[in-house]
Amino acid sequence: MERVADATGGDGTGEEMTDRQRTLAFVTVLIALVLEVADSTIVNTALPVIRQTLGASPAAMQWIVAGYLLVLGSLLLLGGRLGDAFGYRRMFLIGVAAFIATSMLCGMAHTPQQLVVARLLQGGAGAMMGPQVMAIVQILFTPLERVARLAWFGVIGGLAAIVGPIIGGLLIEANLLGLGWRLIFLINLPIGLLALWLGVRTIPHKDVGHRLRVDLAGAALFAIGFAGLLLALIDGAEHGWPAWTLLSAAVGLAAILSGWRRAVARRRDGLSAMIEPTLFRLRTFRWGLLAILTFAASAAGFLLVLAVTLQQGLGKSPLATALLHMPFGLGVMAGISLIGKRYLPRFGRWLLVSGATVMAIGGALALALLAQGIGGGVELIALLGLAGMGMGMIAGPLPPVVVADVDRAFAGTASATLRTAQQIGGALGIALIGSAFFAGASGEGAGRLSGLLPAGVVFVMLLLLSCVAALRLPGDIFGTRGGRER
Repeated sequence: MERVADATGGDGTGEEMTDRQRTLAFVTVLIALVLEVADSTIVNTALPVIRQTLGASPAAMQWIVAGYLLVLGSLLLLGGRLGDAFGYRRMFLIGVAAFIATSMLCGMAHTPQQLVVARLLQGGAGAMMGPQVMAIVQILFTPLERVARLAWFGVIGGLAAIVGPIIGGLLIEANLLGLGWRLIFLINLPIGLLALWLGVRTIPHKDVGHRLRVDLAGAALFAIGFAGLLLALIDGAEHGWPAWTLLSAAVGLAAILSGWRRAVARRRDGLSAMIEPTLFRLRTFRWGLLAILTFAASAAGFLLVLAVTLQQGLGKSPLATALLHMPFGLGVMAGISLIGKRYLPRFGRWLLVSGATVMAIGGALALALLAQGIGGGVELIALLGLAGMGMGMIAGPLPPVVVADVDRAFAGTASATLRTAQQIGGALGIALIGSAFFAGASGEGAGRLSGLLPAGVVFVMLLLLSCVAALRLPGDIFGTRGGRER
């Protein structure tokens, strides 16, 4: 199987560390993962209160949520390359410190504009911190060991995403010290300080970077490109795809293409580039990335339609909606920890295909029940759990598959590219499935249920594309059948 050449002259592993030291370092990056994931969902519960207390306009409310995701997705690639150049440990600690500071700014905001700016800065901090999380795991563990470790990413990340809105509601209700909604941001301070303290003591110093020069012009091209594309996908569906969103997407795609050409030219001349073109020669990376993009699109679109249907179509409260997400979340965790982690080395790509099939069946049947006005009961809970289990069978295995053959010298870039594909996939799914849903809806309330059929069709089609990409992966992803481990 193809491999990217080692640019450092060494393997850069954490093999000299004891198992206990590696476990502590792993727990540290898990804490950072919780911070990043929870902050993308916990704010949803607080939006009505924020609007009331700060007098925020609908546009400001949208940017409080979307601004974080937009900057995060736009700068992930830069964050990954900075880790490759200056060291994953150093950039991780800088990112965590910046996340703490920007969370404090969010909690101290007194106007909608201040909160939007603070959320944009928080997304930038997350982009510096996020890519180092998987990169650190990659330098600490072998490809096969990462299957079990990255499965925990799916379990903890899924739990953080599901529990985040519930915790947000509880914190606002508690109103400790009269802080109200500000607690959802200020809670990051003690958690972030713990991650910072542990990071200083547990993450190995051996990761010192690779003496690369960061291509700032390339970084600007990719940042502009991803920002333009994400902005169009986030706002286009909601506003009926006005001309400016199409222009934004066109400019974004043009900038990404220019950035790619610049990267290829620089690598041909022996210079460092913002993205590593040789990664795309790897079959596991190339097809795994496409599988994760289409999978992320199906998952994000499904969860959007589920939340909107339960609240606006069936009249459920935000808390009742969050609680009904729990079977799905539990299914995700079961799919990752009980199935994906155990059977990926044996079944490889067929596990991914099976997971996509299970998710498509469970999700489509759940949407069919909702279309009949059934917003509860054993059948719906079971189908949501089934869809979640299928999602877990894909979400857990795909990240270690994507980086299975990536040299540790490019761990940061590979991780950032993967995370960027997830962000773009999520925005794409919201645009495609959301557009199908709202276009098919005949009005408010129960009328929205008519949009579930076209939304379900797009959902299943995206998962079929994920299956096609998964089938192009090697039959023996980790080389275990030949008795070797890379």
